[in-house]
Amino acid sequence: MSETISLSEAHALALKALVAAGTEEANARAVADALVAAEADGLASHGLSRVAAYADQAKAGKVAGKAVPELRVSAPGALFVDAKDGFAYPAIALGLARGIEMARNAGVVGIGIGNSHHFGAAGYHVEVAAKAGLVALGFGNSPQAIAPWGGSKGLFGTNPIAFAAPRAGQAPLVIDLSLSKVARGKLMVAAQKGEAIPEGWALDPDGKPTTDPKKGMAGTMLPLGEAKGAALVLMVEILAATLTASNYGYEASSFFDAKGPPPRVGQFFLLIDPMRFAGPAFAQRLEMLLAAILAQPGTRLPGDRRLKLRAAAATGGIKVPAELLADLRKRAG
Repeated sequence: MSETISLSEAHALALKALVAAGTEEANARAVADALVAAEADGLASHGLSRVAAYADQAKAGKVAGKAVPELRVSAPGALFVDAKDGFAYPAIALGLARGIEMARNAGVVGIGIGNSHHFGAAGYHVEVAAKAGLVALGFGNSPQAIAPWGGSKGLFGTNPIAFAAPRAGQAPLVIDLSLSKVARGKLMVAAQKGEAIPEGWALDPDGKPTTDPKKGMAGTMLPLGEAKGAALVLMVEILAATLTASNYGYEASSFFDAKGPPPRVGQFFLLIDPMRFAGPAFAQRLEMLLAAILAQPGTRLPGDRRLKLRAAAATGGIKVPAELLADLRKRAG
C-alpha cells in the first residue's frame, strides 16, 4: 500500500526528520532538496528511502550533521571542498556555486570534494551546472560493492557517473548511470518492500547469483559491461577518491547503516564552458545531433521519462509506501 503526498509535504517530512536527528537546518534543507528531487524523478532508490539511514547516521555521528564545508581554490581552474565528514549535498552545492563562476573565466574547472558522504543521484548535481550554461561531468565513489574483473571480493563501489549539457529553451540533457548493472539502492528498496530482484543484478557472499536483495547487498554487484565496465569503475575510483585523497570503496563504511566511522568517500566534477570552444555553434550542433536521434522510430533521449515524471509529480504528488511514510512521520515528530 502507498499514499500520495505533495512534494512540499515530502520535503517538510525529510527536513524535519533530519533536523530532529541533529542535522543543522541549512544542511538538512540541502539534503531534503536532493532527495525529494530524486523522488519526483522516479528515482526512489535515491529519494525518501534514504532519510532513515541518513538520520540514524547523523544521530550516531557517522555523518556530521552540523559540519560546515570548507572551500579552497588552488588554481584558476581548480578548487577543493572538504566536506568535513558531513553530508555531500551542501559541500557539492558550495563547490558548484564557486566552480560555475570560475568556469566562466577559466573555461574549464575541476571540483574535488573530499571527506564526503553519499551524493545521491549524480545527475542532480550536473544538472545544476547545465542550467547555468555549462557542460558538466560528475563522478563519485562509494563503499565496496563490485569486485575487480575476475575477482570475487568487493573492492569498488557502484561508482556512478553523470553528464549534462545545456539546451536552448529546454531542460538540459542529463545522463546518469551507475556502473553496476543497477544502482545498489534498488536492492535496498526491494529489501524494504520484501521483493525479489532479477537474477543477474548481484551475487551472494559466496559468489553465486541471487534473487534475494539482502544477500545481494551482503555480496557483490555485477558491473555494467563486464570487463569494460570494471575498467570504468576503476577510472571513477581514481578520479573520485585518489584525486581527492578520500577513502577507496574497500576503506569506506556503509551508506546504509549507522555503524562504523564516516565513509569519507569523494566526488569529482568537471565543468566546461562550451562558449570557450564551439561558441554559439555548440547549441546548434547539439540540437542537430539530438534531432537525428529522434528521427529514428522508437528512440528517445536520455532523461525523457524522468522529466515526464517530474512534471507529473509537481502537480499530482508522489506515491510513498505506507510503511516508509509512517516512519518519516514518526521521525519528523
